[in-house]
Amino acid sequence: MSKFLVCIMLATILVLATGCGDGGGFRNPNAEEMSVFEQIQQKLIRLESFRAVATVEYRSNKGNNAYETIQHARITGEYRVEVTNPPHVAGSVTTSDGQQIFQFNSRVNGRVSLMVQETPERSEIFLTSFIRNYLQSQEVSVSVADMDEGVRTVLEAVVPGNHPYLATSRLWVDNTTFLPVKLIIFDQDGAERIIVTYHVFEYNIPLDDALFTL
Repeated sequence: MSKFLVCIMLATILVLATGCGDGGGFRNPNAEEMSVFEQIQQKLIRLESFRAVATVEYRSNKGNNAYETIQHARITGEYRVEVTNPPHVAGSVTTSDGQQIFQFNSRVNGRVSLMVQETPERSEIFLTSFIRNYLQSQEVSVSVADMDEGVRTVLEAVVPGNHPYLATSRLWVDNTTFLPVKLIIFDQDGAERIIVTYHVFEYNIPLDDALFTL
């Protein structure tokens, strides 16, 4: 681990007195939970790649849209996301090799593809993006949420870029399995804009380069 990341980790621990919020079951972690948090933070910082099955929901004043996805990503910037549901967009795949981004649909004859521009609405749905934001944020916070499903550690980071609809993000991590449970991105008014719910998550699995290219 680089000295830079170690310094970031220590700085993060020093600002733990500020929780993610006052309501919704949030509270400051006790000594035992602080130990769990440090283990979770180590797990996230050491993440190099992942595979996930996740629901991604976009919310706006025009309505909500939810997509079932399979995600592969590396901390170095490569990613692949395939939509499996709803049916009218199932088979749509977006890949990035870290430089170029392509979209195609495997159900279309000839697998028509096109190069597209990156958008934060897409790039911020990946856990790797949250980790980068978390490590680079000057203001981060940690709290604990007591939920019906168990105790969760909640980490918060600032989303860079001054996007009006993507301002901050929170990650819920299970205190027993250390697996991410949910990632929510909020706008500048604190409204939920993107909700990623993880159903399956695998840390640091080998990912072939072919996943990220056409």
